[in-house]
Amino acid sequence: MYAEQLPPHDIDAEEAVIGSLLIDGESINRIATLVSPGDFYRDRNRWCYDACQALYQRGDAINQLTVSHELGLGNHFDDIGGPAYLSHLVAMVPTSVHAEHYARIVNRTATMRRLIDAAGDIATIGYAGSADVDQAITQAEDAIFKVRGTSAVRDFVTIRQVLDEYLEETSGASTSTRTVGPINSGFRDLDSMLGGLQRGDLMIIAARPSLGKSTLAMNIARNATQQGAVAAVFTMEMSRDQIALRLLCAEAEVVSHRLRIGLLTDAESARVMESIGELSDLSIYMDDSAVQTVPQMRSKLRRLHTDRGVDLVVVDYLQLMSGSGARGENRVTELGEITRSLKAVARDLNVPVIAISQLSRAIEQRPDHYPMLSDLRESGSIEQDADVVAFIHREDKYTNQEQWEQRNPTKPFPENLAQIVIAKNRHGPTSTVELYFRGHFFRFEDFATAESTVGWE
Repeated sequence: MYAEQLPPHDIDAEEAVIGSLLIDGESINRIATLVSPGDFYRDRNRWCYDACQALYQRGDAINQLTVSHELGLGNHFDDIGGPAYLSHLVAMVPTSVHAEHYARIVNRTATMRRLIDAAGDIATIGYAGSADVDQAITQAEDAIFKVRGTSAVRDFVTIRQVLDEYLEETSGASTSTRTVGPINSGFRDLDSMLGGLQRGDLMIIAARPSLGKSTLAMNIARNATQQGAVAAVFTMEMSRDQIALRLLCAEAEVVSHRLRIGLLTDAESARVMESIGELSDLSIYMDDSAVQTVPQMRSKLRRLHTDRGVDLVVVDYLQLMSGSGARGENRVTELGEITRSLKAVARDLNVPVIAISQLSRAIEQRPDHYPMLSDLRESGSIEQDADVVAFIHREDKYTNQEQWEQRNPTKPFPENLAQIVIAKNRHGPTSTVELYFRGHFFRFEDFATAESTVGWE
């Protein structure tokens, strides 16, 4: 039935767009972001709009004479019907006032045609009978997403519009079941410095091995979900069982080795059972696929976002991810593509994305071992694309108590003291936050809280 129908189009609207430009060339300023040459169904209208755009980009006037000349340069003047067709376009539009309305009609019908094309592509994917069902679904979702991407055009808005939206969001926060503002990390000083984890931001947590970067990210996810958020975790380094075990150790405050071998006291067993119940109520979704690409992640996130609404994404970790796999692409270029894509995911879903990253060995060669942005491994694009870069630094990993006391006789040995170094903060100052690291429990705590409960070890 559908094969007998013409694809959606509106020739009158197309002609009205071109006619509006011919009688008022300045109106292209109002419609350039609303419609593109590929949106026109009829070739001669597309050629005319192409000519108008070429003139616009050069800063030349747009009128019948200049468009005729431009069409002649592209050998399309006779194809459109010559001066008679241009005169027809001018005659059919009395005013250019409604140019934006016509442009939106042209864009809408073009989007419908692209949707039909996407349906054909999806049918082809289905008929191909791929053995990899997940890959086939990902390809189908990408086909639909491309249609949305071509129709979602953003333009300037006034500051009043933005502030009005902000007031609407914040005024409705108390009655909504889902938060629309920043996501709290659960660490007082960190939230104070960053204003919480901002939606649409890419945050990098980086450190050398065994300093707790994965633990910190999962602690943030756990704290956020305790406040009602929904967290999606991609873990390529550890299995979901390992992640769950670490969360359970942190929640029940039991040593992981004792939990793993079942050597628990009655009190510890009781805490474990209680913690299992508490963690089970949290909206933490884990994916431990060993190989992940950003398109695959984006596809899975869209499905989860549709079903539950995602508030936070954790990726552990960047260097284990795969890029598009373009032939000849080096790892630096590939990692740059990955970080740009993760930033796009953050903006697309309007959620903070926390990506864990390794640091290069250069940090080991410096006497103070203090991390710097240049230590980010394999790519400067990590620093460029990230909104926030946080390093974990621990003095007790690089010196023992005796060496410390020789150099700092008046200061206590900083055992289990973790400095969270905010080396980049697009929204505010850079500084350092101190947290207490209880490594045997896979748990970070606010320093003041840890001092009052466990003391300075």
